[in-house]
Order: sequence, then structure tokens, then C-alpha cells
Amino acid sequence: MSVISELIRSESDGTISFGDYSLAAKAKLDNFANDGDLYKVKTYKDITKLERNGMFVYESVPGTAVSGFSAKEEAVSFQVEGPEDAQITLELEAGTEYHIVINDMDAGLMKTNLGGKLSMSVELDGTQPVKVEITKK
Repeated sequence: MSVISELIRSESDGTISFGDYSLAAKAKLDNFANDGDLYKVKTYKDITKLERNGMFVYESVPGTAVSGFSAKEEAVSFQVEGPEDAQITLELEAGTEYHIVINDMDAGLMKTNLGGKLSMSVELDGTQPVKVEITKK
């Protein structure tokens, strides 16, 4: 995997891929339609942010490239790549506990705050994508 040169795209399996951490200046794409939702992506080397129907979904600092992103009521899964470790924040159900698995390794349980935000650090080195799976408990 590498950067998503078109900023966001639909995949044949119904997931989306987005983000380009190689950009020096901010780039954005608005009103991208996928499966009945409208997405907006902003991305560059310092941050990647995704919104669905005007609501926050994903943010990474610094910027990342995400492939196979799927967000269902019970689970979120994706692969993420970047040149260095990233802090990833997701919008999930408020005050809910989630089980986190990173590259098939149990990262434990985390509870979202009252706003529904879940933040985690992911170790990235620019050579291999990292698989992230988050499941509602």
C-alpha cells in the first residue's frame, strides 16, 4: 500500500481508502459519495482527517494513508500506513468499551469519552501497513 493519490476512493469490497501523507500542503476532497454517505477528506504530511455526512470519523497526527476502512455499528477495521508513529482518533459510541487489536496483537480494552472519541497510538515505520480492528464489547 502507499498513499492514495486521488485522496479518497471506493474499493471493490465496499470499503474506502483515503489519505496522502506525502503532501507538503493540505489537500481536500468534499462530497465523495460511497454507499449512500458523503465523505470529506483533508490530508497532508501533518494530519489526515475524514468526515462522513458532516460528522467526524477519523483523524491521524501526523498524516497517514488508510486502506480498507470499514465502520459498522459493532466494529471498525482498516489498515494504516505512515512514515512515523501516529496518534489516531476515531468517533465511536460515547461511553462505550471497545476491544482493540493491532496487527493481530491484543492491545486491550479502551472506553470512549463522553463525546465518543477513542484515541490510540499506532507504531508505523513507512514500510508495512498496520492492521487495526476495533470491536464493541
